[in-house]
Amino acid sequence: MILILFGTGVVAQVSTSADGSLGDHDSIAWAWGLGVTLGVYVAARLSGAHLNPAVTIALAAFKGFSWRKVLPYSLAQLLGAFVAALIVRATYADLIATVDPDHTIKTQGIFSTLPGNGGAGVSIPTAFLDQVVGTAILVFVIFALTTAWNNPPLANLGPVVVGLLVVAIGMAFGANAGYAINPARDLGPRLASLMTGYGGALNDQNGDLYFWLPIIAPIIGGLIGGALFKLLIENHLTEDPADGAQDEAVSEPRPNQ
Repeated sequence: MILILFGTGVVAQVSTSADGSLGDHDSIAWAWGLGVTLGVYVAARLSGAHLNPAVTIALAAFKGFSWRKVLPYSLAQLLGAFVAALIVRATYADLIATVDPDHTIKTQGIFSTLPGNGGAGVSIPTAFLDQVVGTAILVFVIFALTTAWNNPPLANLGPVVVGLLVVAIGMAFGANAGYAINPARDLGPRLASLMTGYGGALNDQNGDLYFWLPIIAPIIGGLIGGALFKLLIENHLTEDPADGAQDEAVSEPRPNQ
């Protein structure tokens, strides 16, 4: 919920700014990253900071997280994103009505991602590949940061580094599909916008059904990222961590033993 409040909030601010003085692509990337950091700090103790179904599924596939918890966790993530988007929708209702009274594609991007961020030139296959690649990077690095045998960040700095990771993904892979890299982040706000005046929220700017892409592609990407980490990094970790750190998110056995 915290993630979506900051993420959709900054996009709403930028999209409704008449002269563009209230932000740009970089400020959007930073707000999403800080939203991740703050969301992880808020939820870490209660849920292990699961904010993203693609990460949750990857943790179940490769890190011993219980498959029985995947569906309830994912639904909770979706519900939090939905409620947060409704809050942003209500907060920015006047400004949205001023700049886009018909609730068109012009402001739909506040809540959900689009190929080419609503512009021309990006095909569905390219957007799909972009989401697979972005989420694979996300999960690969998260696994690197949270695996105790891989010298993770000291003390409680992990959320800060994960937030910086999201900023980096946004700055490097933000053009093709808006870097959803999180099924709940896209579907929750998309449904909220659909229920509050955006009749075309399930489609892209060309009228093609699009809501499925930021769900399926990140899940595939997360599994690829997790598999690559397992293959390229974890299978080769044999030494104890110097400080005896433990993986707080998921209890996992020491590799290669």
